[in-house]
Amino acid sequence: MSTTFHHIPVLADAVLSSLGPALNAEQPLLVDCTVGGGGHSSLILEHCPSVRIIGIDQDPAALQACSDRLGERFTPLRGNFAQLHRLLEQANVAPSSVSGFLYDLGVSSHQLDTPERGFSFLSDGPLDMRMDPSAPLSAADVVNTYSEEELARIIHAYGEERHSRRVARVIAACRREKPFTTTKELADLIHRDIAKFYRNESIHPATRTFQALRIEVNGELDAITTSLESALTYLRPGGILAVISFHSLEDRIIKQFFRQHASTCICPPEVWQCRCQHQPLLEILTRKPLIADEAEKQLNPRSRSAKLRVARRTSA
Repeated sequence: MSTTFHHIPVLADAVLSSLGPALNAEQPLLVDCTVGGGGHSSLILEHCPSVRIIGIDQDPAALQACSDRLGERFTPLRGNFAQLHRLLEQANVAPSSVSGFLYDLGVSSHQLDTPERGFSFLSDGPLDMRMDPSAPLSAADVVNTYSEEELARIIHAYGEERHSRRVARVIAACRREKPFTTTKELADLIHRDIAKFYRNESIHPATRTFQALRIEVNGELDAITTSLESALTYLRPGGILAVISFHSLEDRIIKQFFRQHASTCICPPEVWQCRCQHQPLLEILTRKPLIADEAEKQLNPRSRSAKLRVARRTSA
């Protein structure tokens, strides 16, 4: 398996600009909750000579690669960002002491480009998709053991695939003869079955199903809110929370989380006059998400769907 990490960080200028107040703080400490190939962390370390970075990732190969090249101001922590509170507690990080948190959600470029990890249908590999290689559930387990109804549910909910029932039905029929073991087997089957519905779309017919399987295997959506709640505990007043998402499901969760914690009133709807005197924990800095310009989209096609939302921790 290749261990060379080549990562072009998306929205690099926007990330550096958004994290500016955090990087200019006294003794800045940044937590990169999805360090991956270390693209953003590397830029931040170059930009701010006084910052220390804690990098979290489930993938031991990613953490090793980052540790080898990011130097002594970088501290690796292995784990799922859903475990953020426990990880920071074990690293002796005090609440309200972190200057900024950065999340770059989804699968990393290295994982997509490594066939052995089984994330991509563009090359053949084992049907795996585990961000943590030691995790018990793989994509093959989901495809071969989930009921047809459950497959349809996750493909619809996590992939937003309008032909989810059809895809689940053909998967269930074919696995009776032979279990699925490779990405190519599954992608070819989906292509044969629903390609006619994708004639006017630019994406591969298997894209949404593969997204759904990856989210299910890694529990990605449930982890987002859990981790953001922990981040609020550790952010110092004035600290920055920056989150990059790549599809509507992620972006919706982040948008709702920011709105919830930036609200000045949490009274129930039937109360006509605010009585709660609620103090918001966040100030939203991006009313609309920041996106890549055309030059970046040409240079890095994976930036086309990237959205960056940023908020600042209040003193409440």
